[in-house]
Amino acid sequence: MITYPNNIKKNTKYKEKEYGNRGMTLEAELNDSNKYYLENNIAVIYKKPTPIKVVKQINEKIVKAYFEKPSTTDYNGLYKGKYVDFEAKETKNTTSFPLKNIHNHQIKHMEQITKHNGICFVIIRFTKLNKTYLLFAKDLIKFINTNKRKSIPLEYFQNNAYLIKDKLMPKVDYIDILNKYGGIQ
Repeated sequence: MITYPNNIKKNTKYKEKEYGNRGMTLEAELNDSNKYYLENNIAVIYKKPTPIKVVKQINEKIVKAYFEKPSTTDYNGLYKGKYVDFEAKETKNTTSFPLKNIHNHQIKHMEQITKHNGICFVIIRFTKLNKTYLLFAKDLIKFINTNKRKSIPLEYFQNNAYLIKDKLMPKVDYIDILNKYGGIQ
């Protein structure tokens, strides 16, 4: 039993499974990590805005809009002179990541970035497992091209991706993995 401020008591004996995710989404954590990288002169990575076409606006408030064109990936920028581009996804599944969550135009975009020697990857969080993986685009594309499955099994991530361990700051330190495995000098 732990007593928190305001005399809130919690029995921790059976609550060992979900320490992670403390209310933040992967995107919010990545945005905070990118802010940390920028403020500490480590990297310049930004969330890409989704391209929308405003149809109706009242008093500076958008009341009607539509997606102008499909977006590519979520984030891009520079790290040590290299172009970095990646997509971030979460899944509640515990055994696999559904491929329907990554669109064909995104795969094509990742292929193009990789072809031009950019660093491209996906960050996938299995929320119920509190595990976050970085899978390089070449390994994602290899899986798609060699399998007929509609999902990527967790085992594939365990064997081919890199586990991103939670840290205090930056929370999602994917740059550490790029330094070790991303061909960054």
